[in-house]
Amino acid sequence: MAKDYDLVVLGGGTGGYVAAIRASQLGMQVAVVEKDELGGTCLHRGCIPSKALLRSAEVFRQTKEAATYGVDTGEPTLNFANVQKRKNRIVKTLHQGVQGLMKKGKIDVFKGFGRILGPSIFSPMPGTISIEYDNGDENTMIVPKHVLISTGSHPKSLPGLEIDGENVMSSDEALHMEELPDAMIIIGGGVIGIEWASMLADFGIDVTVIEYLERILPTEDEEVAVEMEKQLTKKGVQFVKGAKVLPETLQKGKGIAVEAETSNGKETFSADKMLVSVGRAANTSNIGLHNTDIVVENGFIRTNDYFQTKESHIYAIGDVIGGMQLAHVASHEGIAAVEHMAGNNPFPLEYDNIPSCIYSNPESASVGVTENQAVEKGFDIKIGKFPFQAVGKALVDGESNGFVKVIADKKTDDVLGVHMIGPHVTDMISEAGLAKVLDATPWEVAHNIHPHPSLSEVMGEAALAVDGKQIHG
Repeated sequence: MAKDYDLVVLGGGTGGYVAAIRASQLGMQVAVVEKDELGGTCLHRGCIPSKALLRSAEVFRQTKEAATYGVDTGEPTLNFANVQKRKNRIVKTLHQGVQGLMKKGKIDVFKGFGRILGPSIFSPMPGTISIEYDNGDENTMIVPKHVLISTGSHPKSLPGLEIDGENVMSSDEALHMEELPDAMIIIGGGVIGIEWASMLADFGIDVTVIEYLERILPTEDEEVAVEMEKQLTKKGVQFVKGAKVLPETLQKGKGIAVEAETSNGKETFSADKMLVSVGRAANTSNIGLHNTDIVVENGFIRTNDYFQTKESHIYAIGDVIGGMQLAHVASHEGIAAVEHMAGNNPFPLEYDNIPSCIYSNPESASVGVTENQAVEKGFDIKIGKFPFQAVGKALVDGESNGFVKVIADKKTDDVLGVHMIGPHVTDMISEAGLAKVLDATPWEVAHNIHPHPSLSEVMGEAALAVDGKQIHG
């Protein structure tokens, strides 16, 4: 007999397991189907392991600079095997925590591949889930009232630059390198490519970033992108922009070589390894969408504001529906979807109020529209910008590059966007996010008294600078 559930979640990543917990809190009988490990890409192949490596790279760089703080350490050496062990311990600890949360919520977890079946003897509507197991065990059938698709995404590649895991890698394979190369080519100057460029440069690796567009970080404010390129160039990262990689020229041997069409004509680039970082594609294959009326557009599942698909009892969240493709976004989409299933009428998510972060060195963080986007939307804007160089705590910490930029509407005085690049800005962007949620004005942000000395003072000064009232600049 097939077991009945109020909700079956396909995919136990950040969005999926958070949704399952909220559904359990609302009194639902919940099951999660996950073919790999709970925590998904974020915990095992993305957010957490990459940030663990970035932290080790930061400590290595800071140790080499210790003499500037009056601390003589000698020349530090990097034990990359121990770097990887530390990363794996962090992932294991958090994975155990997620498993504990499933037990606490009395949520059934099936480790297998879930597929949606069409109408059957179990249900007149599509949604019965068939769970397939790698060990050849007989499929399990479970029947939900609601289904939540949270199957995530996987790294894209380029035709001719197929991932082999050795010479040509995606971020998935790069996270498991046993040894660091001497030189790396990164294809793509987006968020993931820039984080890896920063990390590898701090580890002492020669890095070349090849970007098809004329600028890196195309989703970020242009001034932030310019500053990021400037700071990473100082670390030794080489940027080649407006370049079209020619995959048919790829050569593999002891290392790799590839040609690209650049402003200087065809150029050959060589390194030990290549990291392809050109975006992510939704995991929609073989999950049974053809058994439903669910609509897929440009590779992503289409949903309404409450994450319902065309099949009203089937919802979808996270990377599989496109959008910002961030773990914290998927979590809140999952909560909103479950609240809607329960009839609680949640507020639709305001994506302009959701911060995004880049964990390179320097860090970058933003919320709301960029300057160009504000102009394109027809806003008459005013801008305040304030540098970390004028903030005492930044000088004390030895990290004074970067700035905070506040964009406001001249007509209403509302904050439209905040863009940061500099030390620990990923920990400071939430203040700007709250300002967006509350429709705050720069005056209100500035009159939130920021402690001295602290890095957060830069936010208050940038808000004052919108009206030319900054104190220390």
